[in-house]
Amino acid sequence: MNKIDIKNLIIGFGKAGKTLAADLAKHGEEVILVEKSSSMYGGTCINIGCIPSKKLLVEAEKRPVDANQSVYFEQAMERKNTLISALRAANYKKLDDLEGVRIINATASFINKNTVLLKGEDKEIEVTAQRIFINTGTTSISLNIKGGDGKHVYNSTQLLSLNTLPKRLVIIGGGYISLEFACMFQAFGSKVTILEASDTFLAREDRDVADEMLRILNTRGIEVKLNSKTTELQENDSYTTVITSQGNFDAEAVLVAIGRKPATDELELHNADIKTDERGYIITNDYLQVSEHIWAMGDVAKTPQFTYMSLDDYRIVRDQLFGDSKRNRLDRKNIATSVFTYPTLAQVGLTEQQAKAAELQFEVKKIAANSIPKAKILGQTDGLLKAIIEKESNRILGVTLFCAEAHELINICKLAIDNNITADQLKNQIYTHPTMAEALNDLFA
Repeated sequence: MNKIDIKNLIIGFGKAGKTLAADLAKHGEEVILVEKSSSMYGGTCINIGCIPSKKLLVEAEKRPVDANQSVYFEQAMERKNTLISALRAANYKKLDDLEGVRIINATASFINKNTVLLKGEDKEIEVTAQRIFINTGTTSISLNIKGGDGKHVYNSTQLLSLNTLPKRLVIIGGGYISLEFACMFQAFGSKVTILEASDTFLAREDRDVADEMLRILNTRGIEVKLNSKTTELQENDSYTTVITSQGNFDAEAVLVAIGRKPATDELELHNADIKTDERGYIITNDYLQVSEHIWAMGDVAKTPQFTYMSLDDYRIVRDQLFGDSKRNRLDRKNIATSVFTYPTLAQVGLTEQQAKAAELQFEVKKIAANSIPKAKILGQTDGLLKAIIEKESNRILGVTLFCAEAHELINICKLAIDNNITADQLKNQIYTHPTMAEALNDLFA
């Protein structure tokens, strides 16, 4: 068995891990970056998350009306695969070209607090490191019921690699991943049904926003079945029957979208006395430290599961290694989010129901998306825009944008909230025309 002593070991080629590896090398430090699979260079976002799903959403949206659905779907998948392969190769090359970075394909497991065993296809390496950074991300939660491992049952990663467009798609789970896949496959031509176990659709959203989302989904032909508890999946030759409390549903593909769990099963964390919470996420302090020489970054550290948050985890660790060590998780407020449905649902700060729960004195500003000239130009007039304003201070407490280009506009709103820019200042700002941004004049008026 080979043995290596090195200053830095990073487990996982995700956003935080790869960015930190490059930074360490630029500071003249040697680092081993270990990744279990060569198909995951760049991490979840590039390979099985943000980029492929958004590429397919765009491809689906621009499908010609007269296009052969099956052929177009196959071509869209090929274009997605070409893009992902190029991005993956670029991520690998960027680090491989740096002096001091060594990339190893292997499964990592702790032997003790300083030593990690790397098991590759044909060799094992024992690495002792002064610093260890864990960046292994999360994996999809499977459905633990009879038939849950059937041949027509997929998680989000697997569904992104389908070769054939299913005529019918049933999605178990009514969360945000579910909504993105529902919009994508409906646009490609599948008949989509969402099965939500609870009696409330999008419980975290204000009811007016959730109702508008439901209306738009229904208009597009996407059915949402509430109180639908899935009890069994029955396999047939060419389809699966989903048995639920609200009836049975047949589908050529079943997507299980009931959440994700930390990818720590193979790490043998107990050997390094690394603690996890009740859901298996690695416990860290506000500086992402597990101990004096071990850090966890990204999804596995219970950081909100967005690639931009993983990047901020890198910044927190970087400041400890090369900065003033002041940056930490507590600095993060008003995290903006976007769900890439048709149209996009983006949010920052408080919702109306959260403001009520906090017993704040506020007013609600709201306009319909169909009042915006640019939305009419785009032909995307569904949705609404909503802001929560503190009465006495005119401070912006939160913004929900459910409209075209919401994923871009929300960044303006976050910048305003973070820097105490008032609602009146956004109301009186001069925006270019015709743009979606000028809707902020009317929203805050």
